[in-house]
Amino acid sequence: MSSIELTSSQQTILTALVNLHRQTDEPIKGEDIAEEVDRNPGTIRNQMQSLKALQLVEGVPGPKGGYKPTAGAYEALDVQRMDEPAEVRISRDGEQLPGLNVEQINLSSVHHPELCRAEVYVQGSVSDFEEGDEVAVGPTPLSKLVVRGEVDGVDDTSNSLVLRITGMEAPAESPAH
Repeated sequence: MSSIELTSSQQTILTALVNLHRQTDEPIKGEDIAEEVDRNPGTIRNQMQSLKALQLVEGVPGPKGGYKPTAGAYEALDVQRMDEPAEVRISRDGEQLPGLNVEQINLSSVHHPELCRAEVYVQGSVSDFEEGDEVAVGPTPLSKLVVRGEVDGVDDTSNSLVLRITGMEAPAESPAH
């Protein structure tokens, strides 16, 4: 866990920067971050000053410049940075969504079939999801688990979806460890 306490606004902006940077590996312009988080570009510039002071963001000058997250940004967001993460897909209404990768799935109330929920942490933006969307997550790399459910909530700050689980499937054979 990180020792840096971020405001929800800082966390949302830093998460958007990390997600956008993962897609292009180039410096990200403040206007692109502003569009992603639905804020004014001036607000983004102001927040970037505080994130730079915390050494979570690096400013890149010039016409192709922008902002890049530092290693500390990944640590502050408690995001693992891997060169080649396993691909755990997410699809909405049967259509696989490009640019998204599932990072973590937390299950709650699994003993209660009507209250069973999954909190799904995603690399990539969750802002296009809405309550009621039908979502499938997986298969996971080892157990080949697929979780299906209906979006019950969207949290842009933690980049997660809360699903009301409608089904879970995993093959019966031994997992490939």
